[in-house]
Amino acid sequence: MDNKLILAKNSLLKNGFKAQVFSNRQEAKEALLKDIELDESIAFGGSVTLNELGLYEEFKSRGNEIYWHWKAEDRGAALEKAVNTDIYVCSTNALTLDGTLVNMDGIGNRVASMIFGHKRVYVIAGKNKICRDYDEARERIKNVAAPLNAKRLNVNTPCKFTGKCNDCDSPDRICKVEVVLHKNPGGTEVIVYIIDEDLGY
Repeated sequence: MDNKLILAKNSLLKNGFKAQVFSNRQEAKEALLKDIELDESIAFGGSVTLNELGLYEEFKSRGNEIYWHWKAEDRGAALEKAVNTDIYVCSTNALTLDGTLVNMDGIGNRVASMIFGHKRVYVIAGKNKICRDYDEARERIKNVAAPLNAKRLNVNTPCKFTGKCNDCDSPDRICKVEVVLHKNPGGTEVIVYIIDEDLGY
């Protein structure tokens, strides 16, 4: 296992987060299913990582009350109900070796829920999300995550075509809200699962 996973975990712990490292996605999925109770309501933030893990289907099939706007017929209603769930599950755009979570959103629902409103927040991140520091995290978001998400969402932004950030003024811009979690927010328990696989963008 790459030492940077252990370094990132230890830095997260130092910053007041809870953190675990898993060898593969199946181990992480089993741990999450064990940790979240059947009577706890769950919301998902938009995440290719979560989609790749098939977590929504697992929780729904076992009977949890669960909301994810990606899977809902009424996207607005799902986003509204997601605010008040016991548990929030999401990924992060970047995780630094000094234990911070760096994220960029278009709407802000994901980053808002990472900070406040839920008993526990689970952040699932593949090793590809680990960056040296804030500057590298920003570069990753601008020139890796954002262009790939722009293509996935089929929005009219320059990065969709160039593959790099142009700091655009497009109405479709998906990088509107930046949030950095330097320490675990008061009143919320943030638990980071780091997986020794490349997952998501």
